Amino acid sequence: MKFRLSALCLVLLVALAIAGPGFLGEDGIQAPPYSKPWWLAHNIASTVVLHVTTDPAPLEWEYEPPMRVSLTGRLDHGFVAWDTPLSQFILTDNPGELDLDARDIPFKRALGVNPFDDLPSILFPSRGTYLLSLVGAGEITMKIEGGRWGWLGTDHRGRDAFTLFLRGIRISLIVGIAATLIATILGLSMGLLSGYAGGMTDTFIMRIVDVLLSIPTLPILMLVAGMWGKGLWNIVFVLAAFSWMGTARTVRAMTLSLRDVPWVENLRAIGAKRNYILFRHLIPEAMPLLLANVALGVPGAILAEAGLAFLGLSDPRVPSWGRMLHEAYTFGAFTSGAWWVIVPPGLGISVICLTFMSIGRKLEELADPRLARKR
Repeated sequence: MKFRLSALCLVLLVALAIAGPGFLGEDGIQAPPYSKPWWLAHNIASTVVLHVTTDPAPLEWEYEPPMRVSLTGRLDHGFVAWDTPLSQFILTDNPGELDLDARDIPFKRALGVNPFDDLPSILFPSRGTYLLSLVGAGEITMKIEGGRWGWLGTDHRGRDAFTLFLRGIRISLIVGIAATLIATILGLSMGLLSGYAGGMTDTFIMRIVDVLLSIPTLPILMLVAGMWGKGLWNIVFVLAAFSWMGTARTVRAMTLSLRDVPWVENLRAIGAKRNYILFRHLIPEAMPLLLANVALGVPGAILAEAGLAFLGLSDPRVPSWGRMLHEAYTFGAFTSGAWWVIVPPGLGISVICLTFMSIGRKLEELADPRLARKR
């Protein structure tokens, strides 16, 4: 039951990683920083965008005045009108490109408003029906910024946190699976070569393994990030380079146990070449164990990438979960109470790691039935 649930969770994560961000569009700056999720505070207005070319755009308003109002676009001729339940405002009648903000003093003076007054409160005096209309020709967009946005609100830059969360799934899966696969292939090659060749080759490879196991990975990753840049694939290759040693030791032990068994001796006696024995017989024997190692190694790679990103050593252009936590910590999400950009990435890291660990345990039991009997 646990294995089925973990497999279903993994399929869902992969589907969200592939298709999720594409359905939600770009995560550009769309709302005020740290806007709350739409389901959290129903008495706060959501961010609304009104677009007008020919027909007026009505708006039903049932909230307090918004945080900010801006007007952008192009006015060829005529004027832009804003009808409220109490009065009408001519927002502008100056043709040309428009970039007006309710905080601008010239805009307030043009409307006959005191420069120290709160213009959004004047443009939204009460609840009711509002109307944005263009009398003339042009293309006008009014952006009314409230305190709510999307499923998980926004971060410090006004980006949709849910879109960033879905993209973080993709980054975690890429880093975890790619680094573990590279490390597994490298460990399989070194383990087979060491165990089957024996002698000085075995000694040399195992000494390299001992040296690499004694080197802490985090300082090396920090050094690589400083020298080669904070690229995602730099982290993947370094994680793979320092993660293959356990697989190599395991495969070497299995190869040593199979190298001198009678059926391998018979293969050599009838003239079977070394590559044939390795690829046709020893690698299939090691495959169940390798699958378990892959599933159990992915969480370690994901946690390593998240730790580096949280320390600020990842590519700032890559929206990983660790980067989300780093920016939340750096830009005051903890002190602002913006838990919607803190809890989801933390839960995502936990869920994806537990999913792979559960799948890895099941594969490990399939590779060694004695583990299942012990449990």
